[in-house]
Amino acid sequence: MVAKSEPMGAVHSVDEFGLEVPDLGPARTFYEAFGLEVRSEGNALGLYTRGIEHRWALITRGTRKRLTHLSFGAFDSDYAAIVRRSEQKELARVPPPAGSSPEGLWLRDPAGLAIRVRSAHKFTPNANTPPIGASARAGARAAPATAERPLIRPLRFSHIAVFQSDVPKAVAFYTEVLGLRVADHVAGVVAFMRSIHGSDHHILALAKSSGPGMHHCSWDVGSIDNVGLGGRQMEDRGYAHETGWGPGRHVIGSNYFYYARDPWGSYAELTADIDYIEAGQGWDDHAYGMDDALYLWGPPPPANFLANKEIERAA
Repeated sequence: MVAKSEPMGAVHSVDEFGLEVPDLGPARTFYEAFGLEVRSEGNALGLYTRGIEHRWALITRGTRKRLTHLSFGAFDSDYAAIVRRSEQKELARVPPPAGSSPEGLWLRDPAGLAIRVRSAHKFTPNANTPPIGASARAGARAAPATAERPLIRPLRFSHIAVFQSDVPKAVAFYTEVLGLRVADHVAGVVAFMRSIHGSDHHILALAKSSGPGMHHCSWDVGSIDNVGLGGRQMEDRGYAHETGWGPGRHVIGSNYFYYARDPWGSYAELTADIDYIEAGQGWDDHAYGMDDALYLWGPPPPANFLANKEIERAA
């Protein structure tokens, strides 16, 4: 259980992730269909959510699809404490990936992924947000006609799930260096990491694999109805239902979900109503079994859902 008198020196959010892909065209098409704002930024693409002038992802061109970095935001006093802690641990600083700013503290996690910590504003919520929409009212039709379905646009970035070859070792790095905490876990298989400054149940998930990579990036759409509508939106735009997963509901985190498979074999998740852990709130890290690792209800996941496509493509 986490006490209210947590020590300083913890990041508050994942404020950006970086991807390399072989061709920026399919990336633009996929993420625009997903409802994100995709902006050309030199020889790269930036991913934004409407109404928030904050870049959530940077997509650059490379020889294959791979996760290039994770960037974490911290309040000024926390950033200074994290820098001091990294120096005490004698962690080597590394150069930023191509196209990324040298701003902040650049390190590598145990899987070799570039990690940045920088002073940054907290764009993620400071309190739980109620679901969008209301229940059906007597005397009124609640659902729109098919032709009148709204375009679903994510409201904000929620979390990212990345592969690690040694989950306990990765947990030690992210807790001891970045100040994250484990919200819940499946022993040796996946750990769900939260911020002590108030965050969704997890802002980072660490999943077992033979090497690094991105499993999925997750985006909040505000309601279970929007999760379902967003899934239909992706299917209508050519991203086949057979390769996606959902709609359904997770046990760990409690969120509703729909996963659309991107052109490189990883996923973008539409999510809503995830558990929220307030700053200073007591929270027990629960050890779940494999029966609870994936979902509470919904269709079964695709056979290759947990595959690390970055390792397969590199091989």
